[in-house]
Amino acid sequence: MKIEQIYTGCIAQAAYYIENNGEAAIIDPLREVQPYLDRAAKDHAKIKYIFETHFHADFVSGHLDLAKKSGGKIVYGPTAKPEFEAIIATDNQEFKVGNYIVKAIHTPGHTIESTCYLLTDETGKPHGIITGDTLFIGDVGRPDLAQALVDDLTQEKLASYLFDSLRNKIMPLSDDLIVYPSHGAGSACGKNMSKETTDTLGNQKKTNYALRADMTREEFTKELLDGLGLPPAYFPQNVMLNIQGYESLDSVIEKSNKGLTPVEFELLANQSGAVLLDVRHEDDFVKKHIPNSIFIGIHGNFAPWVGALLADVKQPILLVVPEGRVEETITRLSRVGFDNVLGFLEGGIVAWEQADFETDSVDSIKPEQFASELSKTSIVVDARKPSEYDAEHLENAVNIPLDSINSNFSAVPQNETFYLHCAGGYRSVIMSSILKSRGYHNLINVEKGMNGIRGAGVPLTQFVCPSTQK
Repeated sequence: MKIEQIYTGCIAQAAYYIENNGEAAIIDPLREVQPYLDRAAKDHAKIKYIFETHFHADFVSGHLDLAKKSGGKIVYGPTAKPEFEAIIATDNQEFKVGNYIVKAIHTPGHTIESTCYLLTDETGKPHGIITGDTLFIGDVGRPDLAQALVDDLTQEKLASYLFDSLRNKIMPLSDDLIVYPSHGAGSACGKNMSKETTDTLGNQKKTNYALRADMTREEFTKELLDGLGLPPAYFPQNVMLNIQGYESLDSVIEKSNKGLTPVEFELLANQSGAVLLDVRHEDDFVKKHIPNSIFIGIHGNFAPWVGALLADVKQPILLVVPEGRVEETITRLSRVGFDNVLGFLEGGIVAWEQADFETDSVDSIKPEQFASELSKTSIVVDARKPSEYDAEHLENAVNIPLDSINSNFSAVPQNETFYLHCAGGYRSVIMSSILKSRGYHNLINVEKGMNGIRGAGVPLTQFVCPSTQK
């Protein structure tokens, strides 16, 4: 069967392309749709359908732009109520793509309208199932996202729906079906996803904790909800954009790709209350940046961190970007609904300095220097996730996860100088920039994070691991 997974690692998202006999379908497309149009054109195929597994929370789908440009029909599962023209499939409704059959299987739980699509090839043999956020490799979708929009959809109620969907709709299917999920490791839509992005259903029945045959509804609900953190604040906003519609990406790029002189940049920053978002490498940011700007590097998990830390998709943004990466930055922001980019600093930091504007820097040291300075009385803040901290951390280090910083400033040391690290040096610079923008200048960033610290000669007695914790 001709099916291609189009995986975007920076947001851990998978879209799918299927084609047969001159007809094609796209499942869960990203906001930028030209690659799908190009892929269909390569096969001399017409996009007939755009299937959506649910109203996505972690990214803005490209369904509307793709439908407009391709003429394909948007398809949602039962109970979906989009505010635009779409086919609302009934449970088990079949759609033909060439000689392939795509069957909609309603699987509520992650959300009420969540739907999987069973793929049958031209010989009539079921080949695979596109599971959206219902079933991942190693995990299942979190059931706490819809309650932000509908009060009576508690996470417990949705977990119970998901239990039934998995056992009554998915698990009875053939073991040799290939599972094609919408996300992999790194997505906030689950908590235990594998780095693998496909698997057989039979292997998932053996290895996925949520598919244990002897699991009770109560056990399922308890294990599913255990350890779930709060969903990022931008998730409900992305859901509404996917339900209500949004501005065309072409228009967003056209209005946002606007070069500004340093004088124009500063004036607009003061007038608009825009966030100054610096997306260069962390090594460049620590050396020199515009005062009060926020660092989130384009080379990392950029869009999810913007969504988690800026939160409001309507927030005005002014960009400081590496040369040649303006449109890429605007596009990646748009994937999570941040369409209000007012422009970018033409010429970057060099132009800013040449205009005699002030710059700032982050006190930053190499792991070897940190090792030589570290003592029992040193104050250390660890910006990693709680699970990373629990696995291994420096003795007496305080864990303040980066994604909690905006609601957790009270935990930050106020008057004494402290060291700040993460795993590899990316998140600690993000946190440093946020803290400095809030007036905290009593910090020293540790370059390369825990990865560098381990090899820098820090005494092993300074490390706390599960085997040594009391």
